[in-house]
Amino acid sequence: MTLRWDVLAAILGMVAATFLCRAGGYAILRVTRPPPFVQAMLQHLPGAIFVAFLAPALAQGGWPAWVAGGSALLVQARFGRMALSILTGVGVLWAIQALQ
Repeated sequence: MTLRWDVLAAILGMVAATFLCRAGGYAILRVTRPPPFVQAMLQHLPGAIFVAFLAPALAQGGWPAWVAGGSALLVQARFGRMALSILTGVGVLWAIQALQ
């Protein structure tokens, strides 16, 4: 199998673009501080990303997914630990699917 030069150039271009996007963000934040409202939004970003991944799974998963999501929500509300709530939701979903 051979690698064509145009494919290699496309891959290297994507590598450079990805690196520049990530490094550029760090470089900008080293020089300037974002306003307080931007800092507040960035603190809530992990939860928003989690919900963006969770919503389609709940929509397609039926009642077992809703029960697992509810258990994860209860654990998150009680303990405030994202990893524990994710593990709880996955564990409940696996248990329900194993019992069906």
